[in-house]
Order: sequence, then structure tokens, then C-alpha cells
Amino acid sequence: MNSRVGNLPALSTSFVGRQSEVTEIRTLLQATRLVTLIGSGGIGKTRLAVEAAAVSAHAFPDGAWLVNLAPVQRPTAVPGMVATALGVPDLGTRPLMEQLGGCLARRRALVLLDNCEHQADACAELAKALLSAAPEVRVLATSRRTLGLAGEHLVTVGPLPPADAARLLQDRATTARSTFTADERQRAEIARLCADLDGLPLAIELAASRLHTLTVAQVAERLEDRFALLTGDSPTAAPHQRTLRATIGWSYELCTPAERLLWNRLSVFAGGFALDAAEGVCAGDGIAPHEVLDLLDRLVDQSVVLTTDCDGVLRYRLLESVRQYGWEELASSGQTQQFRARHRDFFLTIARCVDTDWFAGGQAERLARLRADHPNLLVALDYDADPQARLALAGALIFHWCVGGFLTEGRRQLEAALAQAPEPTLERVRGLFAAVWVAQTQGDLAAADRWLDEAEPLTQRLGDPVQLPRADGFRGVSAHYRGHPQESVALYESAVAALVAAGDEREATSWRLALACVQAYAGDPRAAQSCGELISFFEASGERWGRAQVLMALGHNAWAVGDPEATKELARSALENMRGFNDHAMVARMLELLAWATSNSGEHARAARLLGAAEALWRNADTSIGAFGPWVAEQHAHCAKAAADALGREAYAQALAEGGRRNSPGQAIPYALSSDRTSAMPAVPAKALTRRECEVAELVAMGLSNRQIASRLGRSPRTVGGHVQNLLAKLDFRSRAQIASWWAANQKPTRGSTP
Repeated sequence: MNSRVGNLPALSTSFVGRQSEVTEIRTLLQATRLVTLIGSGGIGKTRLAVEAAAVSAHAFPDGAWLVNLAPVQRPTAVPGMVATALGVPDLGTRPLMEQLGGCLARRRALVLLDNCEHQADACAELAKALLSAAPEVRVLATSRRTLGLAGEHLVTVGPLPPADAARLLQDRATTARSTFTADERQRAEIARLCADLDGLPLAIELAASRLHTLTVAQVAERLEDRFALLTGDSPTAAPHQRTLRATIGWSYELCTPAERLLWNRLSVFAGGFALDAAEGVCAGDGIAPHEVLDLLDRLVDQSVVLTTDCDGVLRYRLLESVRQYGWEELASSGQTQQFRARHRDFFLTIARCVDTDWFAGGQAERLARLRADHPNLLVALDYDADPQARLALAGALIFHWCVGGFLTEGRRQLEAALAQAPEPTLERVRGLFAAVWVAQTQGDLAAADRWLDEAEPLTQRLGDPVQLPRADGFRGVSAHYRGHPQESVALYESAVAALVAAGDEREATSWRLALACVQAYAGDPRAAQSCGELISFFEASGERWGRAQVLMALGHNAWAVGDPEATKELARSALENMRGFNDHAMVARMLELLAWATSNSGEHARAARLLGAAEALWRNADTSIGAFGPWVAEQHAHCAKAAADALGREAYAQALAEGGRRNSPGQAIPYALSSDRTSAMPAVPAKALTRRECEVAELVAMGLSNRQIASRLGRSPRTVGGHVQNLLAKLDFRSRAQIASWWAANQKPTRGSTP
């Protein structure tokens, strides 16, 4: 984490009123560790919390992090949602709550737990654990009820006062209709309307969205009719709840039939969704596929659907109160099961495509998509009407679990799906092998062996020509991890030969990769040819994840045979290929290699900084260098001692701490690459660049393409390309990688990143 770190959204609408509450919350966060905003639905708790977190962010150098808990359906999923929001990989065997505490233990960060009320006990348990493990962490929560923890400070969020409510309505009305103005008579009507809406921000937003076609008086009149109709509804509900429900219901009634259908169907999504998901799940039975985008735009105009930018991709979401209304309407139509099944099947198709096309390139982007849809994946997996489909989804998400950093969640989901679908099917074989991979990645070889012992005879009984060789492959993984490389090589070779004969090139490539890497680690003379062939294949397809593994394995081999310069170049190349991935453990291993070779060149301060970054990633991954064998741990200790002896204990500790601030792959990779080339970096100050060029340079350093940068900045790809060319000319560089390295070495990031 570093300055201006975090994931707070860049909101497109202005913040109106509540300045005294913002000041109060900011003051409380300086003096206390847990602040909870209490208030009814639609009262504006989330918007207030985000604003207070944003103005307090400078006090938290390790980031302000928003965790939306509205999609969470089970208490056990709360820690996972927090880890996802913070970018903390779930890679260890310890409970995820402990992993989160360990990751945040040395951080000064603000964690914003939003929408806690339906999982209040689980949120309270998590907040207590985080505050206990991380003394510099602050928690800001929003809820309709207190968390009930000692030391919890409550801030009651009430309706907007009349003046602020009127300002909010006028501000949003101007957005809806640029020509909107308010004379004295209209100001009186605005005041009456805001009073009728009880000063509820969400109700005001919904009402204001109608002012592009109706006058204030007409909106007020129609809402009064709606309130009259609902006077008998839910007599035990609080007045604000009745007002909000009436306003949402009125907005619903003003929608066209097609808009209502889409609103209902969108309620099956959790946390947000992309356009293709809306089209894939919601089209049909009254909505043509080509109509979905237009209907979405109309719902956005009416403040029913909100938009957000996620890594250059436009995503949509519904506020929880709005989503719940649509869900009730969907249930009343008797279509809940139909659209939950569509939702599950859509994400099953996505997961299978990621699995099938894994070596075709674009892996980081695919994993980012799955990460953004993680709440939807959990909802889809909770739909257990068809146990075989649930098992298929859990197994197809194997790269999301193992490479995307969700091992504990993946294991839980696979165990549950396997228990629910015990039939001896091919889907069970796939699920068992997925569970084996997860357990092996966690280092739990005993559990992996148990699942293998079930899967192997089942594959033999079913006789599937693709699944049979996978048993040999996974046996080879266990042999490798137990220190038997020759046995591993033989098993991998058997798997590759059988899969080639079966005609499954995708699966054969997986085990070719495993074979080439173990040959390189073992010093097998065939490694150079095996690795070279794979690298050529991966370069042709644009694949980077497997390429990075091969380069790292060759780097270890180069170090073992005493070639530090080759080690350094191979480690650099491996790191370049890991841009955009969130694999903490793999990047840490590459940093270790680079540190050893750098120390060998006498650059002990740089080596110490690289070790510090690696150690931070080890901690985040809930593992250590020792997990990869005694030889690797010995090399780490030797490098650390050489650096400490050369620098002195105090300077070594400072260098280690400096590197440790780069505690995510997104920060550590450009830092490591730039630190090796610092002497060659031109001392071009930021003032020599325009503000836009600085923004583009930072986004290039984050690994974004011209198209993604264009989407982020609201410019055309051609314009962004011009900025990149200007940067190359001013800095006298030839590649984007040099821009990224220069930025990491010379500038302070201004955008969010992961811890």
C-alpha cells in the first residue's frame, strides 16, 4: 500500500450537505478505531461514509478500502468479501480471518464495511478480529443496527435538513434536465416535495430523475397519490421505510413494461454486472437481446441502475433497496428459479471459457472479470437446485480459485459441491481433480492424495481418455512437492503422451508446462529445449502466466549453475510477464531470484529492497520462502546476511522496510524492474510533463492498454496514443515498459491499487 491507495469509487455526482457529519466522522476516526453509521435504508449512509473516508484518506497511507457487503448471503462469506475488496490473496491454509489480520497487522488503513445489517454478527466478529490484529487499522461501518462491540462509536444518520434536501433535488434535477431552473413558486414546491419524501436522499434521487419529463408539482402530486394508496401497507414499518418503499414503487409503476421486466431480472445479480451478463441472463421472454442496452440506459437515467468504471470496463449495479424491490416483483411473477438458473448457467459458460481458453492469452483480463464478478459467482454456487451444475461451476472456476487468489473459498465450494453430488459422474471426476489442485496449491498433500485416491479408480471405471492421464499429472505434482523430481518427470511425461494421443492439446499444454518447469528446477539437460519450445508457443499465442513460470524455472536453474547475469535477466522477464496478475507468491519468488542476483553484483541496498518487497508478498500470501524447499530458504538467508553485513544493520532494516511498502504485485513489479535500471532512468521531473501526460504515464505503469486508458479518462484511444508517443519522445524511451519503470522510480502514485 502507498499514498492515495484504496478502492474508493470516483463518484459522478456531487456530495450535497452533511458537512457537519463528515467533520464529526473524520474527527472520530482520529480518536477511535470503530465508527458505525446507523440509519434507515435510503438515508444516505453509504454516500456519507464514502465522502468521510475520502476526506480522511490522507491519514491512512495504506489505503481506504470500501467493502460492499450487500451481496453476501452467508456469514462465512464476509471475510472473503473483505479480502476480495482489499486484493488480499486467499492462498494459505489458515482461516481467512487470520490471513486478513496478518496482512493488515503492519498497516495504517481504513476499512469501510458497508451494508452490515443483514450479517451484523459476522461483521462484528470480523471487525473485532481486524482491530485486535492490526493496531493501526480503523473500521468505518454502515448498518441499520449497531454491531454491539466495545469501543464502538455510533453516528446516527438522519434525513437531510430541508435546505440540503432542496439543494440535492435541484442539483439532480439539473442533471436530469439541463434547462431546469427554480423560481420562487417552484422553490416552494420543491420544499413541499422534499418534506413529503422525509428528506430521504434515495427517494429524492428517484424523484429528481423524473423531472426531465414532469414538473415538480406533477411529481409531488403523483407521489401523494402513491402514498395514499400505501397507507395500509406494512403498518409496523417505520415512516421512512414506508416513504422509501412508496417512492420506489412509484418509480417502478412509471417504468414501461419492458423496463420493469429488466429491473426484476437484474435483481438476480449480486454486487454488479457487465452488459454481456445483463444480455445473457435477462434477454428473452419479452426483451430482445438488442433491447437490453437501451433499457439499461433508460433505467440509468431514472437512477434505478447505477454505473461504475472497473478497470476501464463499464459495470452496472442496483442499490440494495432497489434490488430488493425488483426481487420481490420477480418472486411474485413466479420466475425466480428460472432466472437464477439462467444466472448460474451464464457464469458457468464464462468459467468454462476461461478454463478451455486459458493458454490463448488474455489471462489477466479474464481473471479480473471473474474477480469483479466474485459476488455473482458465490450467488450462482449457492443455487443448488441442480447439484451437478453446481459441481460443474465449482470445478470450472479452478483458475479463479488457484491463480486468482481464492483458495480457501474454492476449497469450501468444491467440498460442498462434491458432498451434494456424490454420483459417480464425469463431472465428479473434474470436481475431484479441481479439489486436488486447490489442496496441492495450499500445500495440503494429504488431502490431495485422498481425493486422488477416489478420482483415479473412478476415471478408470468411466474410461474417459482425457481424465485418466490427469491422475498421473497430479501424482507428478505431489512427487515434485515431496522432493522426488525424477518420479515427477516420469509421471508428467506419461500424462503428456496420453493427452496428445487423446487429442486434447489444451490439457497436454498444462502438463508440458509442469514438465518443463520441473526439468529446469532439477537441472535436467532436456530443460532448455522443453522450456524454449513452450516459450515460443506462449509468445505466439500471447500467453503470459505459463511463460512467466517457465522463465522463473530457468532463472532458478541459471542461479544453480552459477550464472547470476542470466538469472537477473530471466527474473526480469518473468516479472514483466506477471504484470496484471495478482499472484503474490509467484511474484515473491521472482523477486527473490532478482534479489540474489543483484546482491551477487554488489548492489546490496537494491537487493535488500527487493527482499523487503518479497517478504511483504510472502506475508500477504500467508506463506514463506521456506514453503518452496530448504535450498531456496538457504539462498534467501545468504542474500539477507550479505546485504546486512555490507550495509550495516540499521541501513539494511531501512532498505528492507522501504521495499516492504511495495506489498502488492501491482506495486512490486514496476518497483523491482525500475530499481534494477535506476541509474539509466533520466531525471525528468513531473513538471516537464503535462497533467494529462502524468495521468497517462501512471496508467501505463499500471499495465493498462491505450483502449483501457481511453475508457478511464474519457478520451479516444487515438488521443491516448498521442500522449504515449509524447511521453516516449520527452523521456527518450522506446517502450511502454520504460515509461512504467521511470514512473515507479520517480513519481508518487495518485490512483488506487491493492494492498
